[in-house]
Formats: sequence, C-alpha cells, structure tokens
Amino acid sequence: MKLKAFVVGLGLLCSFSSFAATELRYGVEAEYPPFESRNAAGELEGFDIELGNAICAAAALKCNWVETSFDALIPGLVAKKFDAINSAMNITDQRRQSIDFTQPIYRIPSQLVGKSGSAVDATPDGLKGKTIGVLQGSIQETYAKEHWEKHGVNVVSYKDQNMAWADLLNGRIDASLVMSAAGQAGFLSKPQGKGFGFIGKPVSDDTILGSGIGFGLRKGDDATKKQLDAAIDKVRTDGTIDKLAQKYFPGIDVSVK
Repeated sequence: MKLKAFVVGLGLLCSFSSFAATELRYGVEAEYPPFESRNAAGELEGFDIELGNAICAAAALKCNWVETSFDALIPGLVAKKFDAINSAMNITDQRRQSIDFTQPIYRIPSQLVGKSGSAVDATPDGLKGKTIGVLQGSIQETYAKEHWEKHGVNVVSYKDQNMAWADLLNGRIDASLVMSAAGQAGFLSKPQGKGFGFIGKPVSDDTILGSGIGFGLRKGDDATKKQLDAAIDKVRTDGTIDKLAQKYFPGIDVSVK
C-alpha cells in the first residue's frame, strides 16, 4: 500500500509539474505607456503586453500577469512571485549581479523631455541647478545620478512615470529623462504634452543603459531562458517584433545592434 501510495503521489507531482510548465507569470509595472498600461476598460495593453503574449504563443505557454512597482520587480522575481520580468527592463551589468536575462529583444534610446524652447540642455553644465525627474529603479535614474547629480543637478525619483509627467506640467521639475518611445506616446502625443518636446540628443552610456531590453529571469533558470530565447527567435523571424514596433513606436528603430 505504501509503495502504491508513493507511485500515485509521484504521478500527481509529475502531472502538476507538467501543468506548471505550460504557464508563465510575467512581472509588470503597468504605468509606462506605450510599453504597458491599463486602458479605460481596465485591461492591460501596450507593446510589452502584446509582445509577451506573442512570445507565450510561440512557446506554447499560457500568460499570466502580476503587477508591481518597477523597483519591486527584481525582488519579486527573486522571491518567485512571478517567473519573468516583462516591463521594458534594459539588460545591464548591474542588474546581472542579481538576475539573468533572455537575449536582448529590442532597444529604445533615452532622452530628456521638457518645455520647448527652454534653456535646459542635456549636458551636466546645461542642467546645473535644474531638477530632473526619473522613474525609480530605472536605468535613467542610474544615469542621471551618475552623470548629472554629481554636477549640481537635482534628480527626483518617482514610483511611476505619470507622477513625473504631473510634476513637469506643474513646474516642480524642469525635465524628465525617459525612453524616447515612452516620452512620445505617454506624454508628447497627448494634449497635455503641447508646448513640450525632446531636449538634445539621446544620452549614451552602454555600461549603465545596457545592451537592449529583455526578460529578466531568476539566476540559474536555464530551462525558462532556453524556452523563451527560442520563442524570441521565432517572433523576430516572423516579423512580429517589427510589426509591433511600427504600431507603438513609428519611426523609431528598435533593432538590437
């Protein structure tokens, strides 16, 4: 009887493991259009949402979404609250100390958004004495603190980007450093973005800004990485990534060099 119970229990465990392997829980911060946000009906939408669903389909996985703040994504992944981070997270050496990544999927430049015709310039000297808003836990925050804060620039971090846009509108900050696609679709293309625009050229620092955007994975989760990398290859080859980029980021080259 004990042997029979053991065999039955083992069978149930294998069955459960097989079932679990067909699902993927994405961690997402849903306050960053056009990458991820909620529409008027309360549904998740955006580039990363459609991309995540397409990659799940290519890997024969069922998608589930777990929302949290951006700075809580890596701790949440490590704590196994979800299986992969899908929230426009750039692959950097600093983040690789805590987590692994899939291959890079796409890349978006980072740029300042501020009042058109303002005296703000995207250099340490041009920003001295100015206040710049950034998303808490983002590479833009790291860049601004490393390249600008040390030169007398006030860097303010926000839990979500919409809070930064609100403070830009009411004059509490002079500009916000964001991924250009988020600045265009999330602010500049909206009525409230009238009178604002991009300032200077995109900033550059591959060490901080990374090699592109991928899905964050737990250290040592080689099986998930292999499965998702293969699915990423499929959606790149069939043109899905390019089609979604044209839909959400028209005119922006998102290819990984």
